[in-house]
Amino acid sequence: MQNAIEVKNVTKIYRLYDKPADRLKESLSMTGKNYHKDFYALKDVSFDVKKGESVGIIGTNGSGKSTILKIITGVLTPTEGNVSVDGRISALLELGAGFNMEYTGIENIYMNGTMMGYSKADMDAKLKEILDFADIGDFVYQPVKSYSSGMFVRLAFAVAINVDPEILIVDEALSVGDIFFQSKCYRRMDELRKSGTTILMVTHDMSSVLKYCDRTVLLNDGVKVAEGKPGEMVDLYKKILAGQYGQLEDMQDNDSQAFDINNATASENGGNTAKAAYLGESGSEHKAAAAGIKHAGALMRDSMTVNPEVNEYGNKKAEIYDFGVLDKDGRLTNLVLKGESFTIKEKIRFFDHIEAPIFTYTFRDKKGNDLTGTNTLFENADVKSVDNGDEYEVCFTQNMDLQGGEYLLSMSCTGFEQGEHVVYHRLYDILNFTVISNKNTVGVYDMNSKVTVRKS
Repeated sequence: MQNAIEVKNVTKIYRLYDKPADRLKESLSMTGKNYHKDFYALKDVSFDVKKGESVGIIGTNGSGKSTILKIITGVLTPTEGNVSVDGRISALLELGAGFNMEYTGIENIYMNGTMMGYSKADMDAKLKEILDFADIGDFVYQPVKSYSSGMFVRLAFAVAINVDPEILIVDEALSVGDIFFQSKCYRRMDELRKSGTTILMVTHDMSSVLKYCDRTVLLNDGVKVAEGKPGEMVDLYKKILAGQYGQLEDMQDNDSQAFDINNATASENGGNTAKAAYLGESGSEHKAAAAGIKHAGALMRDSMTVNPEVNEYGNKKAEIYDFGVLDKDGRLTNLVLKGESFTIKEKIRFFDHIEAPIFTYTFRDKKGNDLTGTNTLFENADVKSVDNGDEYEVCFTQNMDLQGGEYLLSMSCTGFEQGEHVVYHRLYDILNFTVISNKNTVGVYDMNSKVTVRKS
């Protein structure tokens, strides 16, 4: 078998009941009446993972990523379809999965080793390496119920990654722990990858997908949308986040199965031409149509992931009625690649005479710290007086030099009246924003250093 994992036409259906009594009614019904609704967590999903390959599974929340991993590892049983696995699996599906809370760290190490088929002698030989990697000191002799979440994940990952697995399956486990431990985990994963270990990972970290995966599978609402090169899948994922998946579904109506993005190039076949146009591969006219965002009456904000609990205030002499972030190709997105050009666009409507409005934007981290930002006053792009009914569009275009990570974007229209600063309309943390990077440096932004090294 050349494949380490084969997933064939897997469907997982859950029965949803409006109230607990409906479950009993259905079980006792003499007529076989259904009191449930079928929920498809996965629908006819198929893909293979070759031996020694690193494959990422990406998609929005609720797309079925974790469900497919649990089926592969045997935690769940598919409703339809089958999964074949050739090799010893080490899985880290969730924090401390498989640990007994009453056992000490040492006892859990040996118990997990036994479950993976190792003898006590095998685990004796691996123990020092596991303890060195976890680096939790004497806590390893204490019951794991006394561990902090950081200690928990350090020990769990140390066990999973240091038992020489033939197949390593990881589900978002690296999102816990400090940056130094995450870095150590990724280095170890890179070593396993180079040694020929098959890796299957689910993550929301697009930087990890670009750096560590040979191939990527994209899921949406339980359906496989496509599979292909990581960069192309991330680009398609951006379109889904921007609310453009409906266009892709319309294109896929011409085909019975999800398409392989590597084969979606322009040809005489109408379906493939449409797919190539959507992916921006067949010329400027198709590329503009592929963006598919701007049409009569459309708002940019409707294609963005907007904070539903945005904090806004101001005297409303002006209103920021539309906004968006566009990548270097002019597509609305909540994800931008580090180092690439992007544009923040704001549209403002005025309801009063204002002498000199100022338009702004600010990036903040998840803790609320201002990281960077600018405004039309700083940039010497002053706007002269405006009147009731005027509308303006302002675009801030720059390169993305923030480190890979999650950020919040705020924007405002302000000014000065009689020497006092006045806020006409401010939107705090209106958009979440992800920067994808395959090279992070120290701090919050990159100095873009040019490095030369030579022997003297």
